[in-house]
Amino acid sequence: MATGVTNYQCPACTGPLHFVGDSGKLECDYCGSKYEVAEIEKLFADDEAASLEAQKAAEANPEESCWSAEELNGMKVYNCSSCGAELICDATTAATSCPSCGNPTIMPSQFAGGLKPDLIIPFKLSKEDAVAALKKFYKGKKFLPKSFCDQNHIEEIKGVYVPFWLCDCQVSGVAEYEGTTKRVYKSGEYEVTETSHYNVVRGGNIGFKKIPADASTKMPDNHMDAIEPYDYSEFKPFSSAYLPGFLADKYDVDKETTMPRIEERAKNSFAEELRKTVVDYDSVTNGREDFNIDSADMKYALLPVWMLSTKWKDKNFLFAMNGQTGKLVGELPVDKGKYFAWFAGIAVPLMIILGLLFL
Repeated sequence: MATGVTNYQCPACTGPLHFVGDSGKLECDYCGSKYEVAEIEKLFADDEAASLEAQKAAEANPEESCWSAEELNGMKVYNCSSCGAELICDATTAATSCPSCGNPTIMPSQFAGGLKPDLIIPFKLSKEDAVAALKKFYKGKKFLPKSFCDQNHIEEIKGVYVPFWLCDCQVSGVAEYEGTTKRVYKSGEYEVTETSHYNVVRGGNIGFKKIPADASTKMPDNHMDAIEPYDYSEFKPFSSAYLPGFLADKYDVDKETTMPRIEERAKNSFAEELRKTVVDYDSVTNGREDFNIDSADMKYALLPVWMLSTKWKDKNFLFAMNGQTGKLVGELPVDKGKYFAWFAGIAVPLMIILGLLFL
């Protein structure tokens, strides 16, 4: 069934608007006009309301759809309000661009009711920033094949507002450790090593604010975790006016499914903080841990991520960059020839030295 969408168009020339991080405003691709987020949000409020009504009407009359239930499995069909073209999207897509006219397109129904995010961090860095960061990421990588830099091309680059759950929680508990100290002294002709063993107990409680966990099955969790942290001081109340020019998804991983990840992160952080208090021992071994977690407030937020995909020798390499801070992560190929040459350069001289020592 075709449903309604909203196109943010320039009030001056009807050209497409997109959000620009440098200015913090929506800018027109054609005439260069700039608008405050609140101004555009107010101007297009009626359009969003009309889009929601259009979807309700379409859902009430499914027989009007030219798509079968099988064809629409996991997909949604929208009509571009600018050119009328049909947009066939993943069921979680909330912002995209029309392939026919290129206008940024928002699906207000994806944020209706309880699906509306509480917070958003707008994109601060541009596509050009992401490309420059990737090139910089290549530099200084000793084992990176030279041909990778020369021959690989960016297959795809997209700015995505990724859905996250942010959880406030309180962790309390007790951890035990075995600490040892050693004292070496002379006793007659002998050197004596005296080892003392201690049972060390630490306990306490820590409150955590807004522990993040991505709520999209499309995004690799390890990449999303690695590009943290975000500067939470730049959170804004959610507005769909920040979305034009970028992709956005609604969550497809609910709160309950996400909680084990969040709890694991909270426990690990709590354990690290307790461990830091165990000092003045020569060695420390972790023992029993008994932690309790009380979760409280849970917020739904959209965070900015640049996803870059490159291809080299028929293999895809995925990179993710924090769209606010610029932190970039990803896997790179290894030149085995360079690696073994380096290893040989270290190992052979070391073996010669060891051989001389034992002559």
